[in-house]
Amino acid sequence: MRRTLLVFVAISAIATSLLAIDGDKKSDRETNEKSFAARLTGTTLAGAFSLDGKDSGASKPDRYQIVSAKKVTGDDWVITAKMKIGDNELDVPVPIKVYWADDTPVMSLTDLTIPGMGTFTARIMFYGNRYAGTWQHGEAGGHMWGALEKTKTTK
Repeated sequence: MRRTLLVFVAISAIATSLLAIDGDKKSDRETNEKSFAARLTGTTLAGAFSLDGKDSGASKPDRYQIVSAKKVTGDDWVITAKMKIGDNELDVPVPIKVYWADDTPVMSLTDLTIPGMGTFTARIMFYGNRYAGTWQHGEAGGHMWGALEKTKTTK
């Protein structure tokens, strides 16, 4: 009886510890998500991209202006980006998934069609003030990388 009580107490202590750790992870995740949203909102991804194939070694300058980043629910986010469609520059909300590798967010976009622009797939990892990933637009694809810069506003 006494031994059973000791085993029960030990199991209860371990379970309580594991629940506390899981609660800390959830709190860390919420903190990381808020930090990520703040880091991306009002930011320009300034870097370069490469194109697979004949120009695979060459890189070209690339810029993406992020107006806002908002978590919707679970892994679902909406990234609103400035995009030039035809002669117009528009704020376009883009639904994406954000998955976490420990404290590192990874954007995931699969076969998303943006009217007037085409269909896109991308995986982009963010760490500190840098990003790197892969992209696909129809038959073309490659890598992208760069730094996050706060967007300069004009009055």
